[in-house]
Amino acid sequence: MHQTLGSVTLLVRDYDEAIRYFTGVLGFTLVEDTPVTPEKRWVRVAPPGATECGLLLARARTTAEHAAVGNQAGGRVLFFLQTDNFARDYPALKHRGVAFSESPRQEDYGQVAVFTDLYGNRWDLIQPRPGLR
Repeated sequence: MHQTLGSVTLLVRDYDEAIRYFTGVLGFTLVEDTPVTPEKRWVRVAPPGATECGLLLARARTTAEHAAVGNQAGGRVLFFLQTDNFARDYPALKHRGVAFSESPRQEDYGQVAVFTDLYGNRWDLIQPRPGLR
């Protein structure tokens, strides 16, 4: 049996604002942007080279959803953006305005630095140690 995660939902304030950030700042690819209703779109983005899982950007509609934008993991790291070249991607992301909350550090599992997205969600940029995934 082979199963994968196809998408993970991320609540956002506005579709176009989120698309601009994920494609323009993080360098993700816009995989799909399909109108579903006049108020709802099916918007998927993924990191460059991603073949399985991406983000489904879901515009918050209810009071509870708006309250969760930027805090879907309760302040913990929500996503782990893996790279094959930390030395290339860290300075490139900084140059494009990514807000890193710490300097890069070396851990047993690889090189990592935490950043926040435009909504305040915490991410790890990580280059795993060889042999780890």
